[in-house]
Amino acid sequence: MPIVVNVDVMMAKRKMSLTELAEKVDITLANLSILKTGKAKAVRFSTLEALCKALQCQPGDILEYVPD
Repeated sequence: MPIVVNVDVMMAKRKMSLTELAEKVDITLANLSILKTGKAKAVRFSTLEALCKALQCQPGDILEYVPD
């Protein structure tokens, strides 16, 4: 898939655990894990906004387009 999700990269930069991010974003660990591993088929703008707020970043820091 040409869209790469870099949540794990941003979590590492912010020294934040999966559990801590899940609590801040109010998302289940299972759903955050699916998103983090790039297995998600869609992301709600509200979830993306919450991730950006919790990780203090821009959407482009989390999502990246990489052509096949």
